[in-house]
Amino acid sequence: MKRLAILTSGGDCSGMNAAIRAAARTAIANDVEMIGYKKGYAGLLKNDYVILNSQSVSGILQRGGTFLQSARSTEFRTEEGRQKALDNLIREKVAGLIVIGGDGSLTGALALDKLDFPVIGIPASIDNDIACTDMALGVDTALNNILYAVDCIKDTASSHDRAFIVEVMGRNSGYLASTAAIATGAEFAILPEVEFDLVDMCHQLHRRYEEGRTNAIIIMAEGAGHAQDIADGIKNAVGFETRVTVLGHYQRGGAPTVFDRLLGSRFGMKSVELLLSGTTGVMVGLSANSLTTTPLETVINGGQKKLNDDLLHMAEILGI
Repeated sequence: MKRLAILTSGGDCSGMNAAIRAAARTAIANDVEMIGYKKGYAGLLKNDYVILNSQSVSGILQRGGTFLQSARSTEFRTEEGRQKALDNLIREKVAGLIVIGGDGSLTGALALDKLDFPVIGIPASIDNDIACTDMALGVDTALNNILYAVDCIKDTASSHDRAFIVEVMGRNSGYLASTAAIATGAEFAILPEVEFDLVDMCHQLHRRYEEGRTNAIIIMAEGAGHAQDIADGIKNAVGFETRVTVLGHYQRGGAPTVFDRLLGSRFGMKSVELLLSGTTGVMVGLSANSLTTTPLETVINGGQKKLNDDLLHMAEILGI
């Protein structure tokens, strides 16, 4: 292999730049050229790329997001679009492609693999909902962003005897909400995976109020319901002044944590090493702090990763 390529696709997250930098420098160390496609599969279809040399990837490790930028491409989802992407890769003499992204991005990588093109996937999703890896890129940084925001909100909650519902990302996964609830000492976590009983929660909040605990933090995944409806229900049933704070895209950005910088570097280096050794069609993952490889077919067809029961139990017990 004389030339490899890398792209970032779907939602951005901190740690992507670390993976790009590590992949580029590992390729260079092996006398292989690395190019980076701009804006994901859209850039691949437009054949819009930059040469990634040691200088061009300097100074990006500490930056959030992806300096190659990211986008979603409806054209790539078509058979014609994928064939066009393959033709561009062949025309540019690219011998292997690294795809950084979530389920949709890895599905695209699997499509190229089925066209017999060498490809490696790197999981990047702040929801941590990708199967076959303990952690995806961006999760740790997002959690630290949530922790900082909730710690600030707790100050005003205690000052005014209020309840706050803090909505975090997680359309189908409650990982961020459950983990952040434990780490911030929140009273409740509302998750898409667990049936929610507003009446029972209000009873518990009322009991806490009678005990003298006159403020509360409730962390809610965006896919678990309507935050304002729950806030209104709490105010009517318990009497708490209840406010809603939606963290939104604040969670995605910011300088990556040490964990995400190291994880991105490990993923990026391993991906190049796999391609150069002839291994393709797999996703690099993390299990018990060791790097693993799983066929993309298994990752995509295995369904969404389930929340750890111990984590759910801990969030419930520690919120009492």
